[in-house]
Amino acid sequence: MKILVINGVNLNMLGIREPALYGKKDYKSLVAEIKAHAKEIGVKVTCVQSNYEGEIVEYIQRALARYDGIVINPGAYTHTSVAILDALKAVQIPTVEVHLTDVDAREEYRKVSYVSEYAFLRVTGKGFLGYLEALDALKEKVAK
Repeated sequence: MKILVINGVNLNMLGIREPALYGKKDYKSLVAEIKAHAKEIGVKVTCVQSNYEGEIVEYIQRALARYDGIVINPGAYTHTSVAILDALKAVQIPTVEVHLTDVDAREEYRKVSYVSEYAFLRVTGKGFLGYLEALDALKEKVAK
C-alpha cells in the first residue's frame, strides 16, 4: 500500500510559526514520525509540502493510479480552495484530512473546510498524532 502525505501552506514553518498553537517540533520531525509509523504498519509513504495551491493540485493529480490513499493538511487552503477539492474528487483516491490544531475551536473562518466535502475522515487537534491516526484509517479502509 502506498500513501501520499500532502502538507500545504506554511507547514514548512513548523517549530517557528506560533509554537503555542503548533508546537516546537519542526517539519522534518513531522516527516520522520510519519515515516516511522508507516514502516511500523507496513505501508509506503511519500511526504510532500508546498506553499502553492497549483502545486498541491498537481501532487493530487499525479497520485492517480500511483497511490492507494492520501493524507492531506492543506493549511489555510482548507478554507479557500475549491481547486484542491475538485482535484481530490477527480482522482477518487481515499483521503483523510488532518489539522494539527482543533480548527473548529478557532476563528470562524477556519471552520469552513472544502476538503472535508470529499475526505472520508477529518482528524483535528491531535498534533503530529493526527497524521498517524490518518495512516491507520487509510490502511484499514483500503484493506477492506
